[in-house]
Amino acid sequence: MAMVHVVAIITTKPGMRAKVLEAFQANVPAVQAEEGCIEYTATIDAEGAGPIQTQFGADTFVVVEKWESLAALKAHAAAPHMAAYAAKVKDMLAGRVIHVLSPV
Repeated sequence: MAMVHVVAIITTKPGMRAKVLEAFQANVPAVQAEEGCIEYTATIDAEGAGPIQTQFGADTFVVVEKWESLAALKAHAAAPHMAAYAAKVKDMLAGRVIHVLSPV
């Protein structure tokens, strides 16, 4: 399989987004150093987009990822630093939805 894109929608418990994002940002350098990582970025609702936007809200952020291959993504998911991050934030999360996409 060729390059894959990931859109991960992370919803925190009320008021916990900043704390989860702090842990996420601390993990970013390790993820970006992984073989096959092209992009790994946390995003939040843009300000002032107006009626064209459907907002996620104050307790949600979206991780936009791009990987060279599905194998690279699977290795990322199994990386020790990802397990450590997951353990650190698990009690602050309300939900997580991950979409793995192929370009057309």
